[in-house]
Amino acid sequence: QVQLVESGGGLVQTGGSLRLSCAASGRTFSSYAMGWFRQAPGEEREFVAGISRSGGRIPYADSVKGRFTISRDNANNTVYLHMNSLKPEDTAVYYCAASRRVWPPSVGNEYDFWGQGTQVTVSS
Repeated sequence: QVQLVESGGGLVQTGGSLRLSCAASGRTFSSYAMGWFRQAPGEEREFVAGISRSGGRIPYADSVKGRFTISRDNANNTVYLHMNSLKPEDTAVYYCAASRRVWPPSVGNEYDFWGQGTQVTVSS
């Protein structure tokens, strides 16, 4: 069992930056591929970024490539999402998720554990 707690969301102006953190409980964090997803009001949940167990494979959604960076610190059981050049369309609740798969899936139902989410609002 893995419990995930996101933090770092908030209100930021267009062009600003935020860093989201996701702290995981348990001693097996490095056994999970991790992902970040987001869901805007009235929209379906969408994949943002993923990172493999060792941090060696990192897929991104096209909409965030070049602006967002995912990273992980296995010693401290934490995964991060660094978000730069934020746009109003990045406004959403952001969720981190853990998958038992080796490579990070881009499909939500292939993740086994989810956090409660953190709100990111980008004002224009």
